[in-house]
Amino acid sequence: MNQGTRPEELPAEVLADVASVVGAEVTPFGRLPGGGNAGAMRVQVAGRAYAVLKAEPRAHPGHLDETLRAQRVVEHMRKRGYPTPAWLGVGATATHVWHLMDFVDAAPVPELTPSIVEQLMEIIELQAGQASEPYDHWSYAWRVATGQESAVAGVSGYFSGVSALVERLRLACAGTPPPREAPDMVHADLNPSNVLVRDGAVVAVVDIGNAGSGTRATDLTTLQWHTFQDPLDGVRRRLWTRILALVGWEGAAVLAATHILLQLEWPIRLGRHDVVAEVVERGHRALDELNALR
Repeated sequence: MNQGTRPEELPAEVLADVASVVGAEVTPFGRLPGGGNAGAMRVQVAGRAYAVLKAEPRAHPGHLDETLRAQRVVEHMRKRGYPTPAWLGVGATATHVWHLMDFVDAAPVPELTPSIVEQLMEIIELQAGQASEPYDHWSYAWRVATGQESAVAGVSGYFSGVSALVERLRLACAGTPPPREAPDMVHADLNPSNVLVRDGAVVAVVDIGNAGSGTRATDLTTLQWHTFQDPLDGVRRRLWTRILALVGWEGAAVLAATHILLQLEWPIRLGRHDVVAEVVERGHRALDELNALR
């Protein structure tokens, strides 16, 4: 994910642009917990309730178009009961792209429990058949898993332990044909920091900026990555069962390989060497479990 902008670094022209779009003064109150983007901040819109402003430096020429796509996904999914906050506005300055959404009075998941995982599995089912934007995460996953995506090209040369895992992943996905078009909405970053809970109940799924189309098994696979500890072994087996029912063994291998490779790419790119060994260990464990289900 792109690193956002801290409240104290937010340019005045961004707040001015937000105010011009929503028609009221916007006052920031500080960064919110959770997520990987430092730009998520609580703000107050004059005469209204609190809201959340997320501002990111422009990363590429299509950044605003991507944010507008995410807004359309939010509007589409909210009509179908998907628990994600309403977006109140989207805009851009010469340096930043931003969106403003409803504030949800809840906290990011402190620790996954079987109950929370089960609730998220039910929420993911709301994504079935709801692809509304041609932003295909399924084909992207296949390109990553089969070595055709340059974004993870440098991972295998990191050290021998990583290379051995990458080789296992490539072998598991060798010969897998390109996936057919899938009809589901895909969140694409359904990790615990993007899930808000209150009194043990999931009340919102946030950080939907990379959402698109594909198979909802993508989000089940992301969720599963965070269940490799007791007492989540039982619910992880249910996740495997659901993923296999949706995409079969080859599809599950592609999705698992993609997630593992992306989990390797970011700490290697950022020099977070302390994280890599844990990813390698968990990646081998995931492959062992998947192979046992073949």
